[in-house]
Amino acid sequence: MAKKDRMSGNEAVAYAMKQIDPDVMGAFPITPSTEIPQYFAKYIADGKVHTEFVAVESEHSAMSTCIGAEAAGARAITATSSAGLAYMYELLYVASSSRLPVVMAVVNRALTGPININNDHSDSMGCRDAGWIQIYAENNQEVYDNYIQAMPIAEHCRLPIMICQDGFITSHAVENIELLDDASVKDFVGEYDPEHYLLNEEEIYSVGPYGVSPYYMEIKKAQAEAMKSAPARIKEVGEAFGQMSGRGYGMLEEYRMDDAAYAVVLIGSSAGTGKAAVDMLRADGMAAGLIKVRVFRPFPAEELAIALAGTKAVAVMDKAESFSGQGGPLFAETRSALYEAEDRPYMMNYVYGLGGRDVTIETFDEVFEDLQEVAATGDTGDGYRHIGVREA
Repeated sequence: MAKKDRMSGNEAVAYAMKQIDPDVMGAFPITPSTEIPQYFAKYIADGKVHTEFVAVESEHSAMSTCIGAEAAGARAITATSSAGLAYMYELLYVASSSRLPVVMAVVNRALTGPININNDHSDSMGCRDAGWIQIYAENNQEVYDNYIQAMPIAEHCRLPIMICQDGFITSHAVENIELLDDASVKDFVGEYDPEHYLLNEEEIYSVGPYGVSPYYMEIKKAQAEAMKSAPARIKEVGEAFGQMSGRGYGMLEEYRMDDAAYAVVLIGSSAGTGKAAVDMLRADGMAAGLIKVRVFRPFPAEELAIALAGTKAVAVMDKAESFSGQGGPLFAETRSALYEAEDRPYMMNYVYGLGGRDVTIETFDEVFEDLQEVAATGDTGDGYRHIGVREA
């Protein structure tokens, strides 16, 4: 039976971890994810879980611990942010190419430099092509729900997964949340029964061998095929979670998109502010809408193309730079998704919120005003813009 509580996003993740009771956690502290292993370590100390907590000397070692544990046949988890995620970079590829379903909580924070501890998506977007499934949350409830869905997704697909939330905005803010009972979570996640693992005496098995040329490309293709097939599993798990909790999940969320002429596409907690702006614009008579991309890897190209059909102008809002000179990562993927659409909308990119820069209802008002002008004139001007920047 579900119960209502008030929790920060970090506490919600640690509580979900407690309910799952994984085998191993390798962790090293870094702001703003530090509270996750802190909360979880207390559950271990109080005897509420049976997890082996491995306190390591770096994030590189934390991911190495998880890789070793998963290769041995254990469920392994970790949590990190920003430079900690960057320090894991080499190991991210090892985990994905070895097809090890490590579950990692990523509390998104700007990457150095200059030094900044506030939120943007530059850390997880920087490793978007490392072969990990990536799921993002708007609020604390989604953080909790996404984490519970992570293992049934990752272990079925045999791919590692990042459950991402916005640093400080959700990680430290306390919100009302509905928690599932322990038995329901344990039943939903199930027991881990890997097909191949190093401690299986019945099988000769190797993890991380040298990939000679006649085999390397086949391994990469197998990873790519696993990622291509992942949406079906993500949707299946999201529907099953909805039947259990009343909160179903898909690849993306559409907000007031049925008759939208103008739409924004974004990721994470800014969707809450965007929805408030959409409601106000609707009250003023504008056909505004919003799409929140929940799953960035694998990218929901088909779902986005369908959702944006019929719109006149679209603003894709990136909380990360890609330094391509052409726009941010979400913009590049969204524009590609609409390439074959018969009636493509005008499309703009707005990079915003870097290093914790505020995004407000007025920010969205400005974006939607631009979209109206673009639709009326057919002129996108500079379609790659930074919004919320102080003028020189």
